[in-house]
Amino acid sequence: MAMNLLVNNSWTVQGSTGITNNINNSWTRLVSSLSTRSLFIPVTHSYREYCSDFAGSDNNSEQEESWNSMEGLVRCSANHVPLSPIGFLERAAKAYRDRTSIIYGSLKHTWAQTHQRCLKLASALTQLGISRGDVVATLAPNVPAMYELHFAVPMAGAVLCTLNARLDSAMISVLLSHSEAKIVFVDHQLLEIVDGALDLLAQNADSKPPVVVLIADFDESSSSTSFTSETKPPYEYESLLEMGNSGFEIRRPKSEWDPISVNYTSGTTSRPKGVVYSHRGAYLNSLATVLLHGIDSMSVYLWTVPMFHCNGWCLIWGLAAQGGTNICLRKVTPKGIFDSIALYNVTLMGGAPTVLNMIVNSPVSDRRPLPHKVEVMTGGSPPPPQFLFKMEEMGFGVNHLYGLTETYGPGTYCSWKPEWDSLPSDERSKLKAQQGVQHVGLDEVDIKDPVTMQSVPPDGKTMGEIMFRGNTVMIGYLKDLKGTEKAFKGGWFRSGDLAVKHPDYYIEVKDRLKDIIISGGENISTVEVETILFSHPAVLEAAVVARPDNHWGQTPCAFVKLKDGYNANEHELIQFCRDHLPHYMAPRTVIFDDIPKTSTGKIQKFVLREKAKALGSLF
Repeated sequence: MAMNLLVNNSWTVQGSTGITNNINNSWTRLVSSLSTRSLFIPVTHSYREYCSDFAGSDNNSEQEESWNSMEGLVRCSANHVPLSPIGFLERAAKAYRDRTSIIYGSLKHTWAQTHQRCLKLASALTQLGISRGDVVATLAPNVPAMYELHFAVPMAGAVLCTLNARLDSAMISVLLSHSEAKIVFVDHQLLEIVDGALDLLAQNADSKPPVVVLIADFDESSSSTSFTSETKPPYEYESLLEMGNSGFEIRRPKSEWDPISVNYTSGTTSRPKGVVYSHRGAYLNSLATVLLHGIDSMSVYLWTVPMFHCNGWCLIWGLAAQGGTNICLRKVTPKGIFDSIALYNVTLMGGAPTVLNMIVNSPVSDRRPLPHKVEVMTGGSPPPPQFLFKMEEMGFGVNHLYGLTETYGPGTYCSWKPEWDSLPSDERSKLKAQQGVQHVGLDEVDIKDPVTMQSVPPDGKTMGEIMFRGNTVMIGYLKDLKGTEKAFKGGWFRSGDLAVKHPDYYIEVKDRLKDIIISGGENISTVEVETILFSHPAVLEAAVVARPDNHWGQTPCAFVKLKDGYNANEHELIQFCRDHLPHYMAPRTVIFDDIPKTSTGKIQKFVLREKAKALGSLF
């Protein structure tokens, strides 16, 4: 199958029988190892057909080689090195050698130690047979191993796939199969989920199960002895790391377009969306987010953002760039947050509005006085202005980010204007809840009519779709060419979010083009929930929409019509969904009623959304 690949800033053809001499990078190797090569653009179409509105010269070759027109210039290893966040850790090991890199309970490492551990782990991965372009998966909370794997895996030339720790065995099996992961690192508390996923994979003769590496907990010595010799995985994290060589020669990317990670979005079983990041994009977004957060070598960052979400908003790499300190937190609770701030002098943290809600509604007994103002970056869903106001009353400074998995996490932020300081508090909170402007790593963010591709006027009223263009947009969906084409149609990445543009060009999200529910920062597919409901013998019709929730932001609300002669109550249907889905995806509310439809039989979800909104929060 012929493909176009962007290598060394030029598009080159790979034929079905061979590869041209100038193609030799792990991006190519990744595709070669996959059974479906649909991430890349076939030669029957041009790059410009899919991204026809890119700015610049009409002739890519002339534009890319224009530096040749000036005599005496050369491009060589002295002045051209593929961008990669791997270098951040190497620099940190020199510039911040003896400064603390990671703290987790009683465990403490310096940047020099973290560098050495990552080198040894990368070496050990190659000893297990990991080659360039192979996928290595993880299923773990915010523990030091997750941090180290973000460097060790790309150091081995492999691609990291961080799986959502909230998913069940069925979904994990789908994603392991889709990504073709060769190894999966699993936290000891989540081993049962992986065991279940491997059992499901074993039922498919075409799927080769990954090698399992157990991550034991430093602060729970009993965890490593809680398995029998028959049930314990063949490899354990620390033992595997000790197999490695600290003098390992890093397998650096041959092209900065080589993939560094795969991040799955909503995780629907029918069509999982594996968003592929490049070394280049990860490098640039890491630096952009460091600037947004104001991170320096004195920063102490508390990990309340899941590291499996967009590679921790690229801050895993970004903190190494500045030599800050990582405070790992296995479970996010109000008490854990306040205790960590007091104990480790935390200066920065992040999280979805769910985390903010958790803090502002925490029991007084869990709270501790803040030693200083702690800056919080929030994103994942639009934060209610009330949350922002209450957080600032408690001594936190809150800043608002917006982005998607496809934009490496944060793509815009609400850059605060000094003149807003004099406004009443309620007005300040409303302004802070805006999504703002793009960060320095992106070329453009605009609100456009999705049909005409014309920009909407900056009037704060006209809605359009948020679209991104720049170096921190994904390189495509794994094994989903059609999805990639659709997302990049017209030369912009289409977010699927509706927003307005204010006179100062700050954007504000108003609604979603699709019916995805955002609950606690997690995307929930209504189609998948409806499919489960339809599988219940008593259900005739079902439709799922979002109901507002003071804690989670939104929760699934199911409208159901039962078959004649059948009976089922709300509790029964909710439990049925919990038995077949990750628990956070199950409806919290079931309403038995006729479902409104158009004349053509299409469900009028906008009517149901209004009904669910009128119900208010469940608690």
